[in-house]
Amino acid sequence: MAERTFFSRLRAGLQKTRQALQQGLDTVFSRSRIDTETLEELEEALIMADLGVHATQKVLQDVTARVKEKAIEAGGDLRQGVMTTVRDILLAAMPPATQVGRPQPWVLMMVGVNGVGKTTTLGKLAYQLREAGETPLLVAADTFRAAAIEQAEIWARRAKVDIIKGQPGGDAAAVAFDAVQAAQARHADCVLIDTAGRLHTKTHLMDELKKMQRVLGRALSGAPHDVWLVLDATTGQNAIMQVQQFHAALGLTGLVLTKLDGTARGGIVVNIADQFRLPIRYIGIGEGVDDLRPFDAAAFAEALLA
Repeated sequence: MAERTFFSRLRAGLQKTRQALQQGLDTVFSRSRIDTETLEELEEALIMADLGVHATQKVLQDVTARVKEKAIEAGGDLRQGVMTTVRDILLAAMPPATQVGRPQPWVLMMVGVNGVGKTTTLGKLAYQLREAGETPLLVAADTFRAAAIEQAEIWARRAKVDIIKGQPGGDAAAVAFDAVQAAQARHADCVLIDTAGRLHTKTHLMDELKKMQRVLGRALSGAPHDVWLVLDATTGQNAIMQVQQFHAALGLTGLVLTKLDGTARGGIVVNIADQFRLPIRYIGIGEGVDDLRPFDAAAFAEALLA
């Protein structure tokens, strides 16, 4: 029941994207037969929803092959075929399931440009991890903005977790180093590091993140174990550039997409998964603590297209 409730919220959160898609797809999916004109309309609708040219071509190739095999003969079959291919593209970017547990403490760096919701996302993640019985340590390493430290403190109180914070203008890498040492001393399960917003086009700012990455490795072998990029889904194609630059600089291990409930361009999720083969770890579809959820490719595809 809880998962169906979340599916309903996911479907509602993707409403703007669904509406943008449906404007083009309702006609396509209502056809009694599939012809060249139908497939051209399908292509246009998918590109307009920011699926991207490459992902759209994958969908069309799969659908066309199934039409030739008579597996797709009408609009209802076409809808299911598109949904299946979108799901497969998303699943292809996910890491294989393993039985190996996380290191302790597990160290996560959360990166991204200003305003995407890094601090809020980390606060929600800290809350959910504590609710699951883990002991997270929140780290306010955004020393460039005093407001970011204060926001992290608010989330630490809300999530009822400990926080390590720096001083405005201080050395962010040193804060991260101290946090890992504190986590080891306290036997914390995870270290969640908030970082300053970085313009992905500013090399010297990226160098600060690289420094933090190196320093964390000295504090604990293998750290950071994950570097996740938070993306604001409403930015559309600009999100592609952000992934390119941050991945080149830091070697990302995952993505978090926020504000999916505020955009008609949720197809960017499929576009990014197709281009970069980076797993989407979480998605945000609202302001509530429970509106940050682990990404489910099948549920996303169904909520988007069913």
